[in-house]
Amino acid sequence: MHQLSPIIALLGLWAGSSHASPFDKAVTLNDCLTKAGVPVDTSGSPDYKLDTSSFNLRLNYTPVAVAAVTTTKHVQDAVACARQVDIKANAKCGGHSYASFGLGGEDGHLVIEMSRMNKVVLDNTTGIATAEGGTRLGHLAWELWNQGSRAISHGTCPGVGAGGHVLHGGYGVSSHTHGLALDWLVGATVVLANATIANCSETENPDLFWALRGAGGSMGVVTEFRFKTFQPPQNLTYFVASVQWPTEARALVGVKAVQEFAETMPAELNMRLFIASRFINLEGLYYGDKAGLQAALAPLIKKTNATLALTKTGDWLDQIKHFGGGGNIDQGHGHEEHENFYSTSLYTKALSDEQLQSFVSYWFKQAKANKRDWYVQIDLHGGQNSAVSAPAADSTAYAHRDYLLMYLFYDRVDKGVTYPADGHVFMENFVGNITQTMDKSAWGMYINYPDSRLDQKDSQANYWGAHLARLQAIKKAVDPDDLFHYPQGILPA
Repeated sequence: MHQLSPIIALLGLWAGSSHASPFDKAVTLNDCLTKAGVPVDTSGSPDYKLDTSSFNLRLNYTPVAVAAVTTTKHVQDAVACARQVDIKANAKCGGHSYASFGLGGEDGHLVIEMSRMNKVVLDNTTGIATAEGGTRLGHLAWELWNQGSRAISHGTCPGVGAGGHVLHGGYGVSSHTHGLALDWLVGATVVLANATIANCSETENPDLFWALRGAGGSMGVVTEFRFKTFQPPQNLTYFVASVQWPTEARALVGVKAVQEFAETMPAELNMRLFIASRFINLEGLYYGDKAGLQAALAPLIKKTNATLALTKTGDWLDQIKHFGGGGNIDQGHGHEEHENFYSTSLYTKALSDEQLQSFVSYWFKQAKANKRDWYVQIDLHGGQNSAVSAPAADSTAYAHRDYLLMYLFYDRVDKGVTYPADGHVFMENFVGNITQTMDKSAWGMYINYPDSRLDQKDSQANYWGAHLARLQAIKKAVDPDDLFHYPQGILPA
């Protein structure tokens, strides 16, 4: 049984919620924020439109107010006002949540827009970096490299906020070698639901620190991250290998070969199988030069009949720019991206022959008939040499370290087109054809690839599995009235 740390045990309870519409309290909330000196976006202004825009155009929500914070005190006062007025509150950093959770995941929340808080400082003596809570991944990578040629392992999109990314996992193209982004977190400063500040680490408020690393969006607002860092090698090689699997039988052989390779893939190699509506690639990053990459990939290239179409050796920022789409790395407040899509996710251990056949059959018989711009990305997440799998399963709230494969199912339409009302069925059936013969305990889902159609009960079980009960207990201690609510977050025990 886990003991709660003193700061959590001493937190008090406060008044429960009323039945009034949140928008009936807009004037009261804005008055509170203004009197406290919290910057607020004026409704209809350019900043308001920017700060309330959603990455997923299918899921747009209207907040009661937007606090455009620039200091930790602003965050505290914004949280205090939300609590006083009885409005749910959510931190929004990059705004790239697939289900628009930074906007609350529903109408009527206070959005605490963090991305104006993005200072990064590297201590070159200790290798510890401090980053404000609104820092985006590209800015973090840029500053760590330019301040001392250091890095952490994280995802590929420069505009994604470190807040949501790190606090719920942080998988990327260095994770097989260097683990999840949350594995590099050594401390954090958090504004709790009673507007007090808590510092946490492995030794200070360790239960809160455990919960932050996997379910942080439900626990508080992180205003400062503290990361350990590593020095990347001089040579890293990113690659794309094209695959031609014209028949279902050939695809079955190929996918099975990729799965078998994942079990013992070298630690220096990071890879995913990318299955799109029009092409199939193996792609990833190798810690070393082209010759080392070719040697590491040789067994799989032979079994899959793949062709190395691209190999490029460079430094850390070269691969950051490549996987980030070739644009500006150093992103801050004002960065915008939009897509129109439905997504879902899956973790599994090695699939049986029957499950592999079911996956490939659906791909060839149903998915190929869908002319929308869909893809399935299968990351080689675990295996004997994976840094994700190396820590103990309960070392953090991230609940899926023991899974071999992580899947993103993504189905999009053009920005000006309405996503079809029944479009989700296509990807739901893709997943269902894999899991139909599995026990519920044999698969999971990734909160950073949220399925917007899940209800709260299924979300909690799928995203946090065996860690759910402990997370609900910590949630009850730090946020008993669920101030930091969103439709798929942790509920208090």
